[in-house]
Amino acid sequence: MNNDIRRISAAHSPSPSSPPSPAPLTESPPPADARDPALLARARSAIRFFLLEDEVGEPEPYGTGHINRTYAVAAAGSGKRTYLLQLLNTFAFREPFGLMDNIVRVTEHIARRLAAEGVGDIARRAPAVYRSRSGNPYHVDADGGFWRVFRFVENAYACEVCDSPRRAASLGRAVGRFQSLLSDLPGPRLVETVPGFHDARKRYAALERAIAADRAGRVASVAEEIDFYKAHREGFDRLIGAMESGEIPERITHNDTKINNLLFDRKTDEAICIIDLDTVMPGTPVYDFGDLARTAASSAAEDDPDPSRMHFLPAMYESIARGYAEGTRVPGGKDSFLSPAERALLPEGGKILAMLMGVRFLTDYLEGDVYYHIDRPGHNLDRTRTQAALIASMERHRNDIQSATESAFAHAP
Repeated sequence: MNNDIRRISAAHSPSPSSPPSPAPLTESPPPADARDPALLARARSAIRFFLLEDEVGEPEPYGTGHINRTYAVAAAGSGKRTYLLQLLNTFAFREPFGLMDNIVRVTEHIARRLAAEGVGDIARRAPAVYRSRSGNPYHVDADGGFWRVFRFVENAYACEVCDSPRRAASLGRAVGRFQSLLSDLPGPRLVETVPGFHDARKRYAALERAIAADRAGRVASVAEEIDFYKAHREGFDRLIGAMESGEIPERITHNDTKINNLLFDRKTDEAICIIDLDTVMPGTPVYDFGDLARTAASSAAEDDPDPSRMHFLPAMYESIARGYAEGTRVPGGKDSFLSPAERALLPEGGKILAMLMGVRFLTDYLEGDVYYHIDRPGHNLDRTRTQAALIASMERHRNDIQSATESAFAHAP
């Protein structure tokens, strides 16, 4: 492998003030179709700025992410590795240099912690970030596009729906472990890559503005959905209020732990890695636990066109909670790193995250589908309705959620 291709180490981490390329960054989303010929041409050019191998294969569109455009690139040469080339959506992420600094610091810290504990296969548990020829962990192209490259995690897969309690427990352990590994990351404070990302008050205010503006002329057709989210507003800001008051501490969290952001090992079927680290920033672990609960303890994908298929699954939630409690244990100890106040708020996490996502999907639908990638007309409305169905189902299982969470921490080995 070329010597210019090197994993970023803590000693060489870029800072949020790292000078950008001379080309100004664009502030518009990438083209909706990753197969767009002009975008593919830019991808072919961008990959060569990272000098991954003497011969670089054709970028192939990869994944189902809503925000960025991602390509798998098979590079010939030693090991015949595969890499992920990604065009960051700088309309969604306005602080790309700070964002990359966050990712470098987090992945390197996790790698160091795992090495100290004697864990093997670290490259599959903390995916490597690569530098471009300029020495930065990114490349800004002539059109202002912000590109970066990660090591592809081989022999791993993601899923959209959790199909067994064993898998649910593994997901919970992986999320709890991720948070525990980062609980001692030294300062400075990570950059907020999306300020107010989980701020319920700001998200609800954005919905109200979208309703008032009715930019796409859709308000009248979704009166039932609007009424639902208005009726469920009480308690929506519980977590942000708890952090503001000091009831719970600010910690480093992933903030987007939906089920398809975790990778499973093909041989063991154990969750080994959390990906899509763009939203790793200050937050509360309740966000991560809640987002996992809403996507892994549910009976349908979040964009299922039939909301009647969406139900909360108590057995899956019980397994998630048990695995999560195990994952949050301090290595070598018996106690979770979470405070009693944090543990007490965990049962509210799933419903609050479902509310947050439902409000965001509905807001985007009312604004004309300008943020989330859609594959069909009404896609965001489908997402809105499935979250509403899940919230209603969670409310019917309120007691199950409470008892399962308390039991998980009481009996964690």
